[in-house]
Amino acid sequence: MVVVGIAGTILPALPGIPVVFAGLLIAAWADGFQHVGTLTLVVLGLLTVFALIVDFVAGVAGAKRVGASRRAVIGAALGTLVGIFFGLPGLLLGPFLGALCGELAAGGGLQKATSVGLGAWLGFVVGTVVKLGVCFAMLGIFSLAWLV
Repeated sequence: MVVVGIAGTILPALPGIPVVFAGLLIAAWADGFQHVGTLTLVVLGLLTVFALIVDFVAGVAGAKRVGASRRAVIGAALGTLVGIFFGLPGLLLGPFLGALCGELAAGGGLQKATSVGLGAWLGFVVGTVVKLGVCFAMLGIFSLAWLV
């Protein structure tokens, strides 16, 4: 589950961080919570909630920071979902193209639409990097608790 969860931190269709948390919870449970206790699990749960908030806010914040319209934000979300089906190029270009098309549909000029697309893409990338960092922090905390 942890490996699938790590993949899910990159692929927007999978709930990555919650799956990592579930895998770590099952591992702690399998050991009878002897190595990993309540405090560690609460910290891991809080990190999970934090990562979910980052996931929700990052792309929207990136687009909004450059003045995106509502259609551009929706376009970025749709572009991300459609991009999943086109592998890594789709994941990288989907948020950009979705926000670009959404801003153009809202009546924005090409220059503004490009700026909004870049903002949405940067938000997606920053959010993914933060989620990966949180994921590996969770693994480190779990490992440390297991060893101590």
